[in-house]
Amino acid sequence: MSLAIRILGIDPGLNATGWGVIEQAGTRLSAIAWGVIKAPAKAPMAERLRHIHDAVEALIEAHAPAEAAVEDQFVSANAGSALKLGQARAAAVLAPARAGLPVAEYAPRLVKKSVVGTGAADKGQIAAMIAVLLPGTKAEADAADALAIAICHAHHRSARARLAS
Repeated sequence: MSLAIRILGIDPGLNATGWGVIEQAGTRLSAIAWGVIKAPAKAPMAERLRHIHDAVEALIEAHAPAEAAVEDQFVSANAGSALKLGQARAAAVLAPARAGLPVAEYAPRLVKKSVVGTGAADKGQIAAMIAVLLPGTKAEADAADALAIAICHAHHRSARARLAS
């Protein structure tokens, strides 16, 4: 029997950062916890980023993941939006990096393809597949996306392990 490993998936966003913790034991996946970090919308940027970082740090302490995975930044036509998303992503990724966790990054299309089967899936399709892949999970939107990122990582880390052996 394979040892179980906990994976923290992070879907970064300045207004809403989705998170999900899964456990992988061999090919079996189970949801541990999920939710959304909401930074204070009216707060200065530095305060919002600190809130995201501190919340992810608390999640790591509470759930003790061994690895983390984050969605790679989507390049927006709006440079200002891309910069703000990049800052939120950095705040979210800094916590697992400081905790010594390996942090994997996955393109949005790869995450969708890994969970739904198509890289063009929408949030509703992702949430529906999360409910199928992780029975009893009622995660929506950003939390479902974060669980999808964790699942994507679980699939790809297993493939890398098989190739290495």
